Amino acid sequence: MLIQLETYYENLLKWKAELLLLRKICISCELNEELKWKAPCFTFNSKNILILHVFKDYCGIGFFKGALIKDQNNLLEFPGENSQHSKIFKFKSHEDILSLEDDIRTYIFEAIAIEKKGLKLVPQNTPIELPKELTAAFKENSTFKEAFDALSPGKKRGYLLFFKGAKQSQTRLDRIHKMMDRILLGKGIQDCTCGLSKKMPRCDGSHKYI
Repeated sequence: MLIQLETYYENLLKWKAELLLLRKICISCELNEELKWKAPCFTFNSKNILILHVFKDYCGIGFFKGALIKDQNNLLEFPGENSQHSKIFKFKSHEDILSLEDDIRTYIFEAIAIEKKGLKLVPQNTPIELPKELTAAFKENSTFKEAFDALSPGKKRGYLLFFKGAKQSQTRLDRIHKMMDRILLGKGIQDCTCGLSKKMPRCDGSHKYI
């Protein structure tokens, strides 16, 4: 795993200095580093605390339970309009990180404390409108509709957010077709389908290292 992590950082074409600095800060907070979802993920007692993000215009720290962090300085943002749990701490330069290092550490330690207390986020049950592409797929395949209807509310919401997150109709169609077999198996969008995960039912990325 360590070799894979080092390879990840070595192959970065953008935000390399920034991510290496964020990595140093995270490790100094006594978090363990793993490669999950093709990105550096930091854990405490095997619980996900944060993940490092790289985007075109910024890099950042994604807190898995960011909505529970007090964020008195308003430094965190939801990654999307439908996000409920995670929040991102965005940076646009090496200097940004250095100037906010104390805040970064404060937020990391608060995220660890949240996990130690076993605090959980209560999802909001705001209904999400079905995308028209999904409605059309249901009409074409009644078995698919039955499988989707049989999913738990949380699993349904995860899929709907994923489908509606695509701006283009064709992309939404592609996502629906890609997830169809998983839905027919009764699996959630982040559930393991290969049987290799050590954190069932969720996928921990074990299939990538076969």
